[in-house]
Amino acid sequence: MSTTNLNISVIEKRMFKETEAASYAGLPVKHFKIACPVQPIQLRQGVLLWDKRDLDLWIDDVKTGTQATTHDAILARL
Repeated sequence: MSTTNLNISVIEKRMFKETEAASYAGLPVKHFKIACPVQPIQLRQGVLLWDKRDLDLWIDDVKTGTQATTHDAILARL
């Protein structure tokens, strides 16, 4: 009997497009746009991306009831 090893390396994304960020937060895009205070960044012209770490901080704040309302408040916690 032969054995086969399969080595798979998965690189976890840190930056999300809007639809990915909304999905990560568990919200439809239209609700994400209204509810999420995390500001996207533009790494290249015309492409807005949301940082997973900022989204995690926002979600943690919502869970604890100390929701940060601005990007600056989130950055201050980093």
